[in-house]
Amino acid sequence: MPIADGRGGGPYHRDGDPTSDRPIRRPEPVARTLTRGATKEIELSKKLYVGNLPFSSTEEELRGVFERHGSVDSVNVITDRETGRPRGFAFVEMSEESAASDAIRALDGTDLGGRNIRVNEAMERNRGGGGGGGGGGGGYRRNDRY
Repeated sequence: MPIADGRGGGPYHRDGDPTSDRPIRRPEPVARTLTRGATKEIELSKKLYVGNLPFSSTEEELRGVFERHGSVDSVNVITDRETGRPRGFAFVEMSEESAASDAIRALDGTDLGGRNIRVNEAMERNRGGGGGGGGGGGGYRRNDRY
């Protein structure tokens, strides 16, 4: 029972045998696990990403909206470093996981200031080298013909 791997390489089988009748198990959704002692527990983050915000949104306004669903620990509206103007997204940290999941269900896709906001669990930020860019060079130079 082959399935396509989506990479154009053709079918693949979990046990490596293309003639196998064993059903292929679909991978389980990946969830972040936190270790406490010897047991592993899956937890929803209490930190939420709020996107597509109107640029006029304030921390006080967001706190008021999210406090309807539980206690809010912090609100951080992200601003441009150079201009100080809001960039259209924020992070809200709730006190409890249940409050965070309630806020996601209730607020994702709702209207705030004329825009449909996105509310999701915040992803961990990868600490790595920033920037990049550079490169350039190459191209056609008229004087390099001979």
